[in-house]
Amino acid sequence: MKTTSYSARNGKLLIGALVQEIGEDLLVSIWGGTRPHIGAVGMAVPRPSLADSRRWSATSSNFTFTGHKEDRLVKDISEAIAAGLRKNVVVTAGMHWDTLAPRDLVMVQALAQKLAHKICRGIARRSQHARSTR
Repeated sequence: MKTTSYSARNGKLLIGALVQEIGEDLLVSIWGGTRPHIGAVGMAVPRPSLADSRRWSATSSNFTFTGHKEDRLVKDISEAIAAGLRKNVVVTAGMHWDTLAPRDLVMVQALAQKLAHKICRGIARRSQHARSTR
C-alpha cells in the first residue's frame, strides 16, 4: 500500500491530504484549519460521460455528519479524482477555521480543487513510471 501526502496553501489557509493507494482504489483524507475532523465522506466510481462517451465522468454518493458543510467538497473532489484517474475513490474531509470571510470559503474550494489536480498528476506520473520500468 503506497501512501503519499499533498498540501495546498494560500496565505493563512492551508489544507492537507493523505492518499492511500489500496490495490487499484484510492482513499483520500483532506483536513485543514484549527480543528481538523471528519465532516463528510464521498465515494465515487468512474464511468464514461453521459454527454460524451469519449470522456470520463464519475458518479458519487456522500454522507455528511450533522452540522458539517464538507459535502459539496467531497462530492467534487471524489468525482474529479475518480474521473481523472479512472479509479474508485473514497474522500473524507473535515476543515474548520474560526471567522472565515465568504471569499475565504471560495479559496478553500479552490485549494481543494488544486489538491485534486496535484493528486491526479502525482498518481498518474507514478503509474506511468511503473509501466515504463516493467
